[in-house]
Amino acid sequence: MPVVILILGFALLAQSQPMTPPVLAEYVKANYTKYEHRIPMRDGKHLFTSIYVPKDSSLSYPFLLSRTPYSCAPYGADKYRPNLGPNELFAKSGYIFVCQDVRGRYLSEGEFIEMTPHKPVKRGAQDFDESSDTYDTIEWLLKNIQGNNGKAGIVGISYPGFYAVAGMIDAHPALKAASPQAPVVDLFMGDDAYHNGAFYLAANFGFYTSFGKKKTEPELPDPGARRFDFGSRDGYDFYKRLGPLANADEKYFKRESSYWTDLLAHTTYDDFWKSRNISQHARNITPAVLTVGGWFDAEDLQGPLRLDAALEKQSPSTRHTLVMGPWVHGGWARGEGDKLGSVSFNLKASPWFRENVEFPFFEFHLKDKPDPKLSRAIVFETGSNRWRKFDSWPPKGEAKNLYFHAGGRLSFFPPVESETPDEYLSDPAKPVPFVGFTTLGMAQSYMVADQRFASSRPDVLTYVSEVLSEDLIVAGPLKPKLFLSSTATDSDFVVKLIDVYPDDYPELGGYQQLVRGEPFRAKFRESFEQPRAIEAGKLFELNYSMPDICHVFRPGHRIMVQVQSSWFPLVDLNPQRFGDVPNTKAPDFTKATQRVFHDARHASSIGLTSIPLAP
Repeated sequence: MPVVILILGFALLAQSQPMTPPVLAEYVKANYTKYEHRIPMRDGKHLFTSIYVPKDSSLSYPFLLSRTPYSCAPYGADKYRPNLGPNELFAKSGYIFVCQDVRGRYLSEGEFIEMTPHKPVKRGAQDFDESSDTYDTIEWLLKNIQGNNGKAGIVGISYPGFYAVAGMIDAHPALKAASPQAPVVDLFMGDDAYHNGAFYLAANFGFYTSFGKKKTEPELPDPGARRFDFGSRDGYDFYKRLGPLANADEKYFKRESSYWTDLLAHTTYDDFWKSRNISQHARNITPAVLTVGGWFDAEDLQGPLRLDAALEKQSPSTRHTLVMGPWVHGGWARGEGDKLGSVSFNLKASPWFRENVEFPFFEFHLKDKPDPKLSRAIVFETGSNRWRKFDSWPPKGEAKNLYFHAGGRLSFFPPVESETPDEYLSDPAKPVPFVGFTTLGMAQSYMVADQRFASSRPDVLTYVSEVLSEDLIVAGPLKPKLFLSSTATDSDFVVKLIDVYPDDYPELGGYQQLVRGEPFRAKFRESFEQPRAIEAGKLFELNYSMPDICHVFRPGHRIMVQVQSSWFPLVDLNPQRFGDVPNTKAPDFTKATQRVFHDARHASSIGLTSIPLAP
């Protein structure tokens, strides 16, 4: 009787208000029984899996699966996770929650392969991948876990998001819903590792110092493992002292991290990276898909957008929704999502998503609850700070170009006469920092950070529009088209789109908010597979796409574009000499004079799409 009263009390409390972590932990223990299994795969390897089954056996429940390289701890049937599912609504509703260590991680057998390449054709038991492991897991669950309703869903954020994508390819018939959230999709093409050929140094160094060495036998997490000691709180200083990338292995990794070694051994878009592009296999997807991402995700902004585009093109009959909110990496799963750094969004975007999109999506597809009728794209419009719904993404609109002009002017009108190009000196010994404050790692707030510190530097070109008299809503990718020359044989060019607040704006007067920034390593201007040196002093053209935005530039604001050749230590230093960057020696780093042309024949610009105001 006391147990029944306890359970009832928790249930009533859950309906009335959000649970605090301790209360939620007690709710999980009171309402779920935990089991641990080693589920056999088709090749005979066993994957450790923890399963939480509702104690109320009067109902049947769907499976909600998460597969991870980050551990299903705590281990032990009597040790419970403090929360279950993507958010607390799921534990209250009742699901069979399944967490699985992927191959070669912690208590699972086999070899861990980073971003396991998908095998479209499987001829036998030894032809396995993450898709088949997901299939085999669901098949075993259906046959061995009582009380299931015959349906399964899969969800994951970041690396687990990759496993969610892999699981929905060649999916088990019982898999009815999948939600890849900030999924890693193509490491070289704009995800964690490389952006247009430029290596994201701070994020990758920080990650691989803690991700660990390859394991040969199943083992528990090491509670005594020490975090890497940078010996500094200043990342700019630490990475400057690091010097050429090759020094990282010698000084810190000691060639014991094969993952880090692979990153620097494959600096072009070769077969190593191509085989790990999971989006190319997103064909004929049968589960419904909810893809989630954040406009300010410093790690995996491009993954959701790339996956969504692949589904639209390769699997048009799949029911899929894209959600992009004002979030950092995983910000929708926790907290309020109402601000980032100095920028406020004036509403609680994260709870709204959890309650009105994520939970109803799974309830409908796995429990036959009412259809939430989600739009094709549910997108947060920054600047106006409101949600918008679209029938397609990117939405249709009017293509425009913002042109550079002499005197640092920016306008929608192209130059009509000869103008002297602007130039600056790029010095690898004095790189442009990516933020104007001291930080050790990749500070997530850099994605909305004030750019006034950069505007004052002589190695940053700044172009500014007149004050806007009406709203300008920009949605979709940004497309720089630059006419350049350099005294170097290779260089990086970083383009930043910035919203300049009025001087009298409350608390943020004159704030130069970064809306989107993206680098490009010039040797890849013609091909990511076969880089080609710049001909020193000769004019060349650089065209590329920056990740999507949905932003309103308000009346009284101005639009700014900046161009620079370093963004340190977010991006590694380009020695500005053509060759293999990781193995370039310190004496080979050289200064370069960069020129940006903006005359009638060579009109440098940034392309964008403007859309109408919301009705």
